[in-house]
Amino acid sequence: MDASELRVALFTGNYNYVRDGANQALNRLVGYLLGKGAAVRIYSPTVPEPAFPATGDLIGIPALPVPGRAEYRFPLMIPRSIKRDIAAFAPNIFHVASPEILGHSAVTLARRSRLPVVASVHTRFETYFRYYGLAFLEPLVEALLRRFYRRCDAIFAPSESMAQLLREQRMSYDVGIWSRGIDRTIFQPERRCDAWRREQGIAPDDVVIGFVGRLVMEKGLDIFADTIDQLERRQVRHKVLVVGQGPAREWFEKRLPGAVFAGFQAGEALGRAVASMDMLFNPSITETFGNVTLEAMAAGLPVVAARATGSESLINDGVSGRLIQPGRTQAFADALQLYCEDAELRRTVGAAGLRSSIRYGWDEVNQALVDSYLRIVRQHRAGVRMVRQSPVP
Repeated sequence: MDASELRVALFTGNYNYVRDGANQALNRLVGYLLGKGAAVRIYSPTVPEPAFPATGDLIGIPALPVPGRAEYRFPLMIPRSIKRDIAAFAPNIFHVASPEILGHSAVTLARRSRLPVVASVHTRFETYFRYYGLAFLEPLVEALLRRFYRRCDAIFAPSESMAQLLREQRMSYDVGIWSRGIDRTIFQPERRCDAWRREQGIAPDDVVIGFVGRLVMEKGLDIFADTIDQLERRQVRHKVLVVGQGPAREWFEKRLPGAVFAGFQAGEALGRAVASMDMLFNPSITETFGNVTLEAMAAGLPVVAARATGSESLINDGVSGRLIQPGRTQAFADALQLYCEDAELRRTVGAAGLRSSIRYGWDEVNQALVDSYLRIVRQHRAGVRMVRQSPVP
C-alpha cells in the first residue's frame, strides 16, 4: 500500500473560516496528500466569506456561532445527508482535528464502520478555562479529552514535549509526532524592512518587542502586558509591536497605550512584520507547537517564551532564546531587558534560532504523518487493535 491508495476523511471545527496555525497546517497536509495521489474529503463548518480558499473538497457541516466568540462556529452532529456523502466517498481512514461534537460523532461513525481513526492535537483546550476564571473545570475537561482520544487508534502531537505531556496524561496508547514546517521563502531575516518600521512610527534605534497571534486572553495577553509594565518601571528602552487581530484587541490597546498595533498580517506581509522586530515575546501556554515561535526563529529573532509544550521542543534555553516559567513576569522582564540592552547578544541568539529552524520542512513533516496513516491502515486490515480499546457504542 502507498499514499495514492489513501482515502482520508478529515473532520475539523475550523478549516478555513478563521485563519490560525492549526488550519494552515491542515490545508498544507491536504495539499501534500493530493499531490501524492491520495483522495481527501474535508468536513467542517463553512461561512460565506472564509479567511482563505480551502485546499481540497470541503463539505459544510451545520454549525452555530460560539457565544461571545461569534467569529467561531460550533459544529453540530453529522446529519444523514453528510453520512451518505461519507459513505459514497468510501474513506479508509478518518482524521479528526478537534474534540467537539463533530469530532466525537466522526469517531463514533468510524468505529461503527470498522475504520481506523486518528486525531491530531492542536491546542491545550484544558488550559483555556484558567483565563476565564474557571480553572476548577480543568480536571473535568482533561478527563473528557482522555475519553475522546482513547477512542482513537492513534493521536498525533506537533512536538515531542506535547507528546510527552499526552503520555503523562494517559490520553492514548499510541502517541506520534506530526510536527510543523516553516515556509522559508516568507520567514527569513532578509524580510526586515526599515521603511515599513518607519511607517509604523518605529524609530531606527527603537528595540522592538513583538507579539504575533490572535488577540484573545488565552494567548497570555495579561502576562505580556504585566511584563511590559515591569520594563517601563525599569526605564528599559523598547517599543512594542503587536501583529494580529481578535476580540481582545480593545483591551490590549488600553493596557499598552504606547504599543504599535499593525493588525492582521499574512503571507509576505507577515514575514516582513516578524523580521522587522528585534525579538519575540510569547507568554502563551496553550499552544501545542508554537508556530509563531518557529517563524520568529526563522527570521533570525531571539525568542522569550513560556516554558510550555511546543516552545520547549523549539528553543534551546540560553542559546536560541529563553524559556521562563509561566506567569513569572519578573523573569520574563529580566530576559527581555537583557536582549533590549545587548544588540550583539540579540544577533548571536537570533542566528542560533535561525540554524535550528532549518530542519523544519513541510514535506518532511507531512510525509511522516502519511507514513503513520499507512501503518495504521495496514495494522487495522491485519486485525491489530490498540490496547484496552472500549467496545463500539
